Amino acid sequence: MATNSPNSPVSPPGSGSSVLAAGPGSRFPSLNLNSILRHDVPASIVVFLVALPLSLGIAIASGAPVAAGLIAAVIGGIVAGALGGSALQVSGPAAGLTVIVAESIHQFGWRVTGFIVVAAGVLQILFGLSRIARAALAVAPVVVHAMLAGIGVTIALQQAHVLLGGESNSTAWENLTELPGQIVSTHGPAAFLGITVIAIMLGWKYLPERVKVVPGALAAIVAATVLSLALSLDVKRVTIDGSLFDAIGLPELPRGDWAGIAMMILTFALIASVESLLSAVAIDKMHTGPRADFDREMIGQGSANVLSGLLGGLPVTGVIVRSSTNVAAGARSRASAVLHGVWVLVFSVLLVSLVEQIPLAALAGLLIVIGVQLVKLAHIRLAHRTGDLLVYVVTLAAVVFLNLLEGVLIGLALAFALLIWRVVRVTVTAEQIGGTDRWLLRIDGSCTFLSLPKLSTTFAKIPPGVAVTVELTVDFLDHAAYDAITDWARQHESNGGSVDFVEIGAARMANAEAAPPSRSMGRVVLDDVLGPWQVDRNGASNGTGDSGDPLVSGIAAYHRSHAHLVRPHLDELRHRQDPDSFFLTCSDSRIVPNVITNSGPGDLFTVRNVGNLVPEQGDASVEAALVFALEKLNVRSVVVCGHSSCGAMGALHSGEAAGPGIDRWLEHGQPSLERYRAGHVVGRAAEAAGFGPVEQLSMVNIAVQLENLRRHPSVRRAIAERGLTVSGLFFDIASARVIEVRVDGTAPIEDNDGLLEQLQREPAQSAR
Repeated sequence: MATNSPNSPVSPPGSGSSVLAAGPGSRFPSLNLNSILRHDVPASIVVFLVALPLSLGIAIASGAPVAAGLIAAVIGGIVAGALGGSALQVSGPAAGLTVIVAESIHQFGWRVTGFIVVAAGVLQILFGLSRIARAALAVAPVVVHAMLAGIGVTIALQQAHVLLGGESNSTAWENLTELPGQIVSTHGPAAFLGITVIAIMLGWKYLPERVKVVPGALAAIVAATVLSLALSLDVKRVTIDGSLFDAIGLPELPRGDWAGIAMMILTFALIASVESLLSAVAIDKMHTGPRADFDREMIGQGSANVLSGLLGGLPVTGVIVRSSTNVAAGARSRASAVLHGVWVLVFSVLLVSLVEQIPLAALAGLLIVIGVQLVKLAHIRLAHRTGDLLVYVVTLAAVVFLNLLEGVLIGLALAFALLIWRVVRVTVTAEQIGGTDRWLLRIDGSCTFLSLPKLSTTFAKIPPGVAVTVELTVDFLDHAAYDAITDWARQHESNGGSVDFVEIGAARMANAEAAPPSRSMGRVVLDDVLGPWQVDRNGASNGTGDSGDPLVSGIAAYHRSHAHLVRPHLDELRHRQDPDSFFLTCSDSRIVPNVITNSGPGDLFTVRNVGNLVPEQGDASVEAALVFALEKLNVRSVVVCGHSSCGAMGALHSGEAAGPGIDRWLEHGQPSLERYRAGHVVGRAAEAAGFGPVEQLSMVNIAVQLENLRRHPSVRRAIAERGLTVSGLFFDIASARVIEVRVDGTAPIEDNDGLLEQLQREPAQSAR
């Protein structure tokens, strides 16, 4: 049955099959009028009530006409909502652009700022058409978090003066240094209203759920406005010159400083794009409907900014506060975002007189809360845990005391420098091995010319004339570092010492002089260890270059790369062995017991034969190994492991002659074939899981061999006396997965502790 997933492609508009989700675990029906009326209309009203005071406050904080915030809210809702790639994202004027808009208005004027908004929108459309929108996400999250925090601090410092009844200054430094004087000359009524708004917004979350249906921001602004009118307070209020249509005006072309204009356009476009895309990513995590199309989102945001700039509105971006409110309110399609823009338009045209009753101090209190909420303690703690606190602090300070663009660029530069320092670091250590004269020199990381001082210092610690093993675990090795290592090795050997190189990392010394250095990925090492020999038709080994014989080449590679890692483990076992398990498996070359059990030397006492059979009589080999493992080595478990595509089981199932010796051996498997044909429960379980006849027989054969083992006197005695476990495994070659096989069925193995440890905790069950 086909199912929709979060990564399913978005259905084409108008197809009638798009599926949206309201929240985690839910899935929307096909979009229809009934769904819009039931879900999107109520959600749009909630979003409208949140967006209205925010749009007014952001316009005032930006130094733009109040109507510009309303125009941007209308266009952001309708245009970006209809054309954008994130169905549940709501767009409009955002606090994140407040500082840069204020700087643009101060430097170029309001009407030229409108031209900048239009040009930034065109650039965003080009971003979307060129399909590079995801590149905007390649920004260190700590820089984005610090940028938002810096914007929040700037807004709070700016609006603190307005809340106290004064005027904000053009720079954060002036706002900060003049704040004490502003506090002394506080305008009481304005401060009272602003503090009332702050108190209501902070305390709103503690009220009953049915009260919190009303957005806290709206309730705070309404309460402060009513108080100001009821008490006849003399405070500054919002001023709108005429209706919303009167505020519409074309932008003005710049008359000079085109370099500054170009930089401002780029700043607007990049910051609006990053904020919109990050918001879209966050909203995707809140629902299980179609994922956002980032390129389409850029086209939608750019179109909204072009129209907003042409009509005299603020820049538009996706806003996380409104978008998350939209999802939480139950929106199921982009109709909610579009309708919220319609409600803002209706309110702005018909109820302008109500807007003009709102005290500026009340909006200042609202913006202070929003600004403070942009500084998130969780982001600071995360930066501290990940070692990025310096980047966070520097970016925040630069945004606050310089400007947004310079702050972000400084933060990105510092984050990049920190990244380079972390990536190119190398650890170089030298230590004497035990009480011997041999030394171990470890070089781990990215070995470049920057490592030369550390290499030289460590080389000097190694006494002359001693044997040295150089363990290279490097993923990058440039020629300068290679020269330093080889020059030291030649000098050390000329003084009577010896140097053995062990290359564990993916970057090989043999390649250092053959081509420009490049980073080698760690998976290459796994492929070298786990991958089979690659042999061409002439028998020459591909990749090692040591010999035409792949066995010899493999041994040489083992000596070169990881023999020294195995040596300490084998040294502990040189006088005795203490395996955990007796492991009986097929002779098939594709079954590697230590790989599929993640075990090492000394863990498994392995016996192999064709078909992993346990003859009840007539075979001394399995009998001798089993008794030795149980009575001399005291293994704690016995395991039978079969596999898919087994040649022995295939021959047994087909009944075709395979040769005198093989046919005689496969007679031990006849009981398994008879049990399979009789409808053994394990065979039925394997068939239900989708396995073919030969695989079904293989699993039944494992179950039958388990029964044979449990009848063996030594096994029965070990189960009774010390809780020996007997278990079965089936290795599916195609999926490289291991399945547990019991005498009465099969089960997947997901426990990280492994099946054997699980069975050891339940010996009684295994013994039945």
